[in-house]
Amino acid sequence: MNRTGIFLTLAAGLALVALMVGLPHATPRPSTAPIESTGSATSHDGSIKMVGRLSHPYVTVGRSDLFATVDLTGVEVPGAERSPVNLALVIDRSGSMTGVKLDQAKAAARQLVGQLRPEDRLTVIHYGSDVKAMPGLLATEAHKGEMLRFIDGIWDDGGTNIGAALATARDQLTASAAGYRVNRAILITDGQPTEGMTEPGALAQLAGEVRRNGISVSAIGVGADFNENLLQQLAERGSGAYGYLQDTSQLATLFQKDLLQASTTVARDVELAFTLPDGVELGEVLGYRTIQVGRTVKVAMPDFAAGQVERVVARLTVTAPGAGQAFDVTALDLTYSDLLASRPVDSRARLTALSTDRLDEVLAKSDKLATVYAARAQSARNVDRAAAYAKQGDTARAQAAIAENQALFDEAGAVAGTAAVEADKAEQADLSNMFGLATGEEARQHAAKRAKSTSLKGFGRITSTY
Repeated sequence: MNRTGIFLTLAAGLALVALMVGLPHATPRPSTAPIESTGSATSHDGSIKMVGRLSHPYVTVGRSDLFATVDLTGVEVPGAERSPVNLALVIDRSGSMTGVKLDQAKAAARQLVGQLRPEDRLTVIHYGSDVKAMPGLLATEAHKGEMLRFIDGIWDDGGTNIGAALATARDQLTASAAGYRVNRAILITDGQPTEGMTEPGALAQLAGEVRRNGISVSAIGVGADFNENLLQQLAERGSGAYGYLQDTSQLATLFQKDLLQASTTVARDVELAFTLPDGVELGEVLGYRTIQVGRTVKVAMPDFAAGQVERVVARLTVTAPGAGQAFDVTALDLTYSDLLASRPVDSRARLTALSTDRLDEVLAKSDKLATVYAARAQSARNVDRAAAYAKQGDTARAQAAIAENQALFDEAGAVAGTAAVEADKAEQADLSNMFGLATGEEARQHAAKRAKSTSLKGFGRITSTY
């Protein structure tokens, strides 16, 4: 197979390395119809700007691998007041939260109450083996006193019944959801589910059901014992954010961040679709769950706040026609409910490429910035592997996985310049050192969780990972 790649050096015999791709920001422009151009396309029909780009707009005749990258950015709304929110704060008070953890969680909850406005509604839920809930109240001054008394009365007891807690949040929020365009549950836990529904797939399915009721779910893990893969699935299926904290001291900051993100939501029910013409096959969408129906591959995205940025990178295999011919690589279709305009939006664009029999033309058109973004997306897979190794106690294999990324960024630096990847290489070195120092079980678990967050951001979950 003829593989389109990044040209690193003429002296190396026109050697090609693994293809890497990325997406620089583009200036938004209004669009009422699909915009198409060779290698890149922009569509801005509503509250999310979509910019798509091919790693190489020129490809050699025959079969080649290339990447399509799509950046999605929620519009900024200067001077706009945040929207009222219907919020559920769901606090783990199982036995493992005893002491400082629970005290700090309660302090963070009290700070959150102080940030609410009279038009906001809050329900507070705490769970162990069973679930206790304060019915939703408007955050008036009188009601805030009641909220604070309920929070102060939270005690530590029992196991970890995440399923019952999520179901309770769904029921409490649904009761008043019609009066709000933003409904959100913030779940925190420091442990594995031990009571009620414990199977990760079933819990993820429940989060999806909560989302279909118009409620987004953010999941925040604290400490070393929670299941980061489960919480990431809850956030993904719930169209919310995932966060990791080594301890509870920073919970107030994360609560504030999630409140701001929820209250500035500009779009929900966001879905990106790639439709592939004949002659184009999907290799993978890096780091995202996908559903393929015929020639269309769908990617569910989180709800979007003002200024939120998420990126999707897909590897494609194309069969280019004779030299000098333009051909379609993929159509992009972004659908969502626009909360600012109160209407559904279907934003479309099309990416095309040109075939050539000149290798120097392919290489000359390569995007230097795109190379760095591609290295980040591909390195995220190795970081994710490293996290899994660390959880198993094999820090040597975790470091070996990270070492592969140093080579990736060396290659990217040869194309884009060493300054472009300096921070990335430093981050990888930091991860490797962290694994090397993780000699105890708790340290290895923390290393795995930090690596998981790094990998999610590398895959493109830029704003939805705290």
